[in-house]
Amino acid sequence: MPVTGADWLAASLAASGQTHVFFVDAVLRPTLLALSRHGVKPVLAHTEKAAVYMADAYARIAGRPGIVAAQSVGAANLASGLQDAFLARTPVIAMTGRKVTAHQHRNAYQEVAHAPLFQPVTKFAAEVADAADLPRLLRQAWAAAASVPTRPVHLDLAGLQAEVIEQGSVAAPPADLSAMRVPRHRPEGDPQAVAAAAAALAGAKRIVVVAGDGAAQSGCGAELLAVADALGAPILTTLGARGLVPTTHPLHCGVVGSYSAPPANRIAHAADLVLMVGCDTGDQMTHHWRVPAPGTRIVQVDADPLEFDRSYAAEHAVLGDPRAVLAAMAKLVEKRRDRSFLAESQALIAAWRDEVAPRLASAAVPMDPARLCAELSAALPPDAILVADTGYSGIWTGTLVEFDGAGQTYLRAAGSLGWSFPAALGAKCAAPDRPVVCFTGDGAFHYHLAELETARRLSLAVVVVINNNRGFGQGWPNVRRMAGNDNAAAAELLRFGETADFAAIARGFGVEGVTVETPDQIAPALRAALAANRTVVLDVRTDIEARAPEASIPGEK
Repeated sequence: MPVTGADWLAASLAASGQTHVFFVDAVLRPTLLALSRHGVKPVLAHTEKAAVYMADAYARIAGRPGIVAAQSVGAANLASGLQDAFLARTPVIAMTGRKVTAHQHRNAYQEVAHAPLFQPVTKFAAEVADAADLPRLLRQAWAAAASVPTRPVHLDLAGLQAEVIEQGSVAAPPADLSAMRVPRHRPEGDPQAVAAAAAALAGAKRIVVVAGDGAAQSGCGAELLAVADALGAPILTTLGARGLVPTTHPLHCGVVGSYSAPPANRIAHAADLVLMVGCDTGDQMTHHWRVPAPGTRIVQVDADPLEFDRSYAAEHAVLGDPRAVLAAMAKLVEKRRDRSFLAESQALIAAWRDEVAPRLASAAVPMDPARLCAELSAALPPDAILVADTGYSGIWTGTLVEFDGAGQTYLRAAGSLGWSFPAALGAKCAAPDRPVVCFTGDGAFHYHLAELETARRLSLAVVVVINNNRGFGQGWPNVRRMAGNDNAAAAELLRFGETADFAAIARGFGVEGVTVETPDQIAPALRAALAANRTVVLDVRTDIEARAPEASIPGEK
C-alpha cells in the first residue's frame, strides 16, 4: 500500500540503523516527527555547520552515513560545513529543500542555485523531483557515500522544506540499507600484486610503514603491526590514523608530516623504501611533499585507485582493502634479522621523549599545554573517544596524547576551525555509552559554543577541554615577527580580550563549568568531569608562548 514520502523516508532511516538525524529547522518536519515515533532522535542544532559536524563524527563512529538536513535557505551554510567531511572522507548524506521547478530562475525568495554549492564537497548529488524517485535515489546516495572513497552526497528535495517529496506517494516498501557499512567493500587485492610488493619489501634495507586515514577506516591495526614487525620497520601515521596502533608500542614512531614531532620526519626521510597504507600523500602528510624524500621507492596499498601515483611514483601499487591486503602480505614477508634501522628510529624517539619529559611535568603558570596533554593521557578511559580540533589542537594531541590502539578512538578535524565541539556531540550520539572528550582551543570553541544548549537539552555528556591561551596561538610568534616584535601590533591580529570566562558561559547554558588555573588542578578536574556523566566544560588557562612540537626536515631550518 502506498505511503507518503515522509513515512517512507522515516521508516527507511530507522530500518537502516540510524539512531539520530541532525538538522536545522525548517525542513522535513513530518519526516522528523515520524522518525521520533520510530525511536530515531531528531537533533536540532543552532547552525547548519554545527549540524554537519555532528553528522560527520556520528558517521565516523557509527560506521554508517550520517544524515543532516536543512531547508532551502540553509543550503549554502550546510554545503560549507561539508568541506571537512569531504576532506576527511566521511560518508554524510545531506538533504536540502529547494524551490520547485516552476519557481526557479524567477528571483524566488531566499533561493540560489544549489548544485554549484555542493559540487566541490560531494561525490554524488541528485535532485529529487518526485517522491516515487526517492527509494532509488536514497539507495544510490547511500551506496555512494559508503563506498571508497567515502565522501558526502547530496539529495536536493523538491519543496522549500522538502514538502513536495514528503507529501508525495511511495509504493516501494521501506528500504533497509543497514548492510551498507563503511567501508562497503573489502577487496583482497590481486595475489600477484601482493607478492610483487612483498618481494620489493624483502629487498629493501631501511623500510618505513606509513599508515593513513584509509588504514584507520579499514581498521587494520593488528595487520599493520604484524607486517611492520616482520619487516623490522618503524610505523608512522597520519594525524587521522593516530591511535590505530598503540602510540607507546615499540614500532610506533609518531605522526608524520606537518603536524609531527621532530623525529618522525627524520625517520621517514632516512628510508630507502616507504610502504604507504591508505595514504592520500597530501601536503600535510608529506610536509609539503618533502617527506619521504623525492626519489624514495614507494609501495602503495589503497582501496582507492585514484590515490596511486598522485604525488609519488609507486613502484608497486596494490588495489584492495588495507586490512585484507596486509593480512595477505603478512603471510609472504619473512621476519628479518637486521633490525638496525628500527633501532636507530627507536633511539630518536627515546631521545625526543626524554627531551620533552620535563614539559609533561611542568609546574609553570600560566600552564604549558604539554602538561595538559600528559594529564589527559593518564585520564582517558580505555574506551574513550577524543575529538580534537584543527591547528594547534591537532598538533598537541597528535604528538603528546597517548592512545592504547585498542578501545580508544581519536577523531580530528580535517581543517575546519571549530569542528570539534559539535563533532563531539555527534560522536556521543553514535556511542552513548563511551566517554567523549573534546580538545579545543578558545579560538575554535568560540565558533559553536551555542551548541552547549544542544548538549544540555539532549543530555549529551561530553567533557570539553579548552586550551585557553586567549588567542590564536599557532601563528602567534610568526605574526609577532612580522610586526617587528611589537606585541601590541601582533595582539591586534591574534589575541582576544580577557573577558571570556568559559566556565561562567557554560553555567549560563545550564551545564557545569570549571576554571583550571594551575597544573595540580588538571588531573582532579579531568577525573571529576569524566565521572560526572554530564556535559562539563574545563576552561584550562594556558600560556600562548608555549610552542607545540614542530615538524622538521633533515638539513632544513
